[in-house]
Amino acid sequence: MHGRGTDKAKDFKGTLKKLLKQIAKYKFLIILSFAFAIGSTIFAIVSPKILGNATTEIYVGIVAKLNGVGGINFTNIKKILGSLLILYIISSLLNYVQSLIMTGVSSRTCYELRKKVSNKLMKLPMSYFDKQNTGDILSIITNDIDTLQLSLNGSLTQIITSIVTIVGIFIMMCSINVVLAIITALVLPFASVFVMLIVGKSQKHFINQQKFLAEVDSEVEEMVGGYTVIKAFNAEEKSILKFDQDNKALFDAGFKASFLSGLMPPIMNFVGNLNYAIIAILGSIYAIKGKITIGNIQSFIQYSKQFTNPISQLAQISNQIQSMMAASERIFNFLGEEEYVDEGSLTTDKVKGYIEFKNVKFGYDERVIIKDFSAKIKPGEKIAIVGPTGAGKTTIVKLLMRFYEINSGEILLDGKNIKDYKREELERVFAMVLQDTWLFNGTILDNLRYGNLSASDREVMDAAKTASADYFIRTLNDGYNMILNEETSNISGGEKQLLTIARAILANPKVLILDEATSNVDTRTEELIQKAMDKVMEGRTSFIIAHRLSTIKNADLILVMNEGNIVEVGNHEELLAKKGFYANIYNSQFEK
Repeated sequence: MHGRGTDKAKDFKGTLKKLLKQIAKYKFLIILSFAFAIGSTIFAIVSPKILGNATTEIYVGIVAKLNGVGGINFTNIKKILGSLLILYIISSLLNYVQSLIMTGVSSRTCYELRKKVSNKLMKLPMSYFDKQNTGDILSIITNDIDTLQLSLNGSLTQIITSIVTIVGIFIMMCSINVVLAIITALVLPFASVFVMLIVGKSQKHFINQQKFLAEVDSEVEEMVGGYTVIKAFNAEEKSILKFDQDNKALFDAGFKASFLSGLMPPIMNFVGNLNYAIIAILGSIYAIKGKITIGNIQSFIQYSKQFTNPISQLAQISNQIQSMMAASERIFNFLGEEEYVDEGSLTTDKVKGYIEFKNVKFGYDERVIIKDFSAKIKPGEKIAIVGPTGAGKTTIVKLLMRFYEINSGEILLDGKNIKDYKREELERVFAMVLQDTWLFNGTILDNLRYGNLSASDREVMDAAKTASADYFIRTLNDGYNMILNEETSNISGGEKQLLTIARAILANPKVLILDEATSNVDTRTEELIQKAMDKVMEGRTSFIIAHRLSTIKNADLILVMNEGNIVEVGNHEELLAKKGFYANIYNSQFEK
C-alpha cells in the first residue's frame, strides 16, 4: 500500500509508448497547452528588457534635467509600463489556461486508468490474489496513479517552459550584448555538473527514504491492528524497539536526502552571484564606453539571474519523470495481467441445482490439492464436507464457483459443464458464508442489502430474523441504521457471522455454501442458526464445510475427505457404524 520509492522503469521506452497511447486522445489539448506555455514564457522573457527601457528612459531624463536640456518623458514611461502590464497579464492568462488544460488532461487520464484498474480487479483470477501482495495492488490504485497525475500535470509543460526559457533568455541576452551572453552561457555546463552530481548522490537517499517510510507506516499499522496481541504477549518493548530502528533509518535517509538536495540552492546562488559580479563589472565598463545602456545592464542582470533556474527545474523534473515512468510501468503491467476466460454463453435461469464432480484433479505450484474427486449431488440435498485441515474441503467449493480452474476432470451443473455458463450467471447461483466475516464501513442495513441490492427494508429484516440476527440488531444503538466502523470492531465476532448469514439468505441463491459458518458463535446461537439454516436450506442445494461434526449430523450426505480424496461417503449414522475415518474424527471431538 505504501510508496515504493522513486525507482526507475525497467522498460522506459515500452512504458513511454503505452503512456503516449493512453493520452493520445488528448494530443490536441496537450499541443494547445504547450503552445500556451511557450507563449506565456516568451511574454515573461520579453518583460525584463521592456522594464530596462523604462529604466533607461528615466536615466536619460534625469541626466538631461541635470544638464538643463530637458527632463523625464513621463508619457513614454507610461507607454512602456502600460505595455509591460499588458505583457504580464497576457503571460499570466496564458499560464493559467495551459495549467487548466493540463490539469484536465491529467485528471481525465488518471480517472480512466483508475476505472480500468477497477474493472481489471473484477476480471483477475483468484490465483492472482494468492500470489500478489494486497498492499501492492492498493499502491497502484493510489500512489502510482497519483504520482502519474502529478507528474503529467506539471512535468511535461515544465520541460517545455524550461527549455524555452533557457533558449529565449540566451537570445534576449545576445540582443543586448553577445560577449556578456557568451560569458553567462558558460555558467550553464558549470552549474549542470554540480546539479547532476547532487541529483545522483541524493536520489538513492530519496529512494531509501520512501522505503523506510513504508516500513514505518507498516509498523504503525501492525502496532494498531495487533495491539491486543502485543499486550497479550507482553511484546511492547520489542515492538517499540523495532519501530525505533525503522524510525532511525527513516531519519538518516531523510536527513541525507534533505541535506544533499538542500545544497543545490546555495550552490546555484553562488554560481548566480559569481556571474552577477562578472556582469556588473563588465557591464559598467561597457556603459562607460557607451556600448550599453543602464537599462540594458539592469535587464541583462535580471536575465542572468533567471538563466540558471531552468537548470535546477530540469534536474528536478528528471527525477519526477523517472518516478512517473516507474509508476506507469507498474500500472500498465497490472493492466496487462492475464484475465480469467469467460467462454460460456448459457444462462442459469432454469438451473435446479444438480451438481456432479467427475474425476476432478486440481493443484498449483506443483502441489496437488485434489487428486481424484467424484461426487453427485441432487437438488435440495444438504451436503457436508468434513476432514482434517488441508484435506481440500474449501478448495472443492471454490472450484465449484470457478474461483480456480481445475487441471482435469469436469464439474457439471444440471448436466452441463460450469465452463459453458457465463461467469456472471454462474456467480448468481451461489451464496457463500465464510469463516472470516467480511463487512464494510456502513449501516447494518446496507451491509445486509449487499446480498440483494434491490431488496426492500422489510425483506432485509425478514432475512435477519431467519438468521436469528434481528433480535441483537434491535438492541444496538440506531438498530439497522447503526454504522459499522472500518474494522467492524463495534460488534462481536458472533454477531458479524449472523449478519453474513443473513446477507447470504437475502441473496436467495440456488446453492448455499457455509464454510465454517458457525465457528464464531456460541453454542446457544449455533443452535438457533442451525434451526434457521435447516429452514433456509429446504429445497436448496447446500454445502456445509465443518470441523465441528456436531453441526452436520442432519446432513443428507457427508463426504469425508483426506489428502484430496473422498475416503468415506454416507450420512452421520452410517459413517459412525463403519467405525472408520469419520468415526475416529467424531469420537476424538467428544473424548473427555
